Amino acid sequence: MDDDAPSYFVGVDGGGSGCRAVIADATGRVLGRGDAGPANATTDLVLATLHAADAVYQAVSAAGLERDVLASTTAHVGLAGIMDLPMARQVAADLPFRARVSDDRRTFVAGALGDTRGVLIGLGTGTIAARWDGRKARFIGGYGLQVSDQASGAWLGRAALSETLLAHDGLRSGSDLGHQLMARMGGDPAGIVAFAARATPADYAALAPLVVTPAAAGDDIACDLMRRGADYIDRAVRALGIPRGGVLCLAGGVGSHYAGWLPDDLQAVLAPPRGSALDGALSLAMAQAR
Repeated sequence: MDDDAPSYFVGVDGGGSGCRAVIADATGRVLGRGDAGPANATTDLVLATLHAADAVYQAVSAAGLERDVLASTTAHVGLAGIMDLPMARQVAADLPFRARVSDDRRTFVAGALGDTRGVLIGLGTGTIAARWDGRKARFIGGYGLQVSDQASGAWLGRAALSETLLAHDGLRSGSDLGHQLMARMGGDPAGIVAFAARATPADYAALAPLVVTPAAAGDDIACDLMRRGADYIDRAVRALGIPRGGVLCLAGGVGSHYAGWLPDDLQAVLAPPRGSALDGALSLAMAQAR
């Protein structure tokens, strides 16, 4: 790098459950990390921007640096809920430091696949489905919990509550998961209704671990949901098409839990993610400087 090249690089990964940031030196060595609250631009653009900045400030502080280093830092910020270029530009304009802003799909692909061709299904609070052929990415789905995000942590949590109510009304068989969720909500359907009235995607996603664990033990409701989620993954992968010689990568907090629920041909091409969306954001920041 020349003398005018930035000395530090910042990567930010913001999602419905939280925002993370790292600052690294010119070799890519991470010097500090920061964490802040949810950063979904569609849910709350102002709060997402504030939390992204907070996470970066925490990373800078953890590195033992002063905030003025950000004036000569290259940053890439990937946030959930960035739906178009004007929204990305708005976040970039409102951040207290210079940054390129994208949706989190781009950073997820860069982190999980790198230069490896394949299909990424990212399943955290929300859902990301992407195909990378080594030149360009194609995305499907991921339009938010209200109309999309099938198989995600938030989808699992919300669907589990719906199935619990169906079991309570005698419209399906019950299970230990249903009993556990009903008890967690106060032992009455009114508690589920009250929770749902104020729940965010992150609130629903917090219930996902209660689904994936009993599914492995054969719980009826949990198994139904994992099968439905796996069916969506199967359809998404086949719609995208895995490039010849490519891999299928399941990433995110609940992604790996679906591996055993997929058809044999997809299990045969599974590969672990090379890194996280945060790793991807940092690599994109360093690529910008190059």
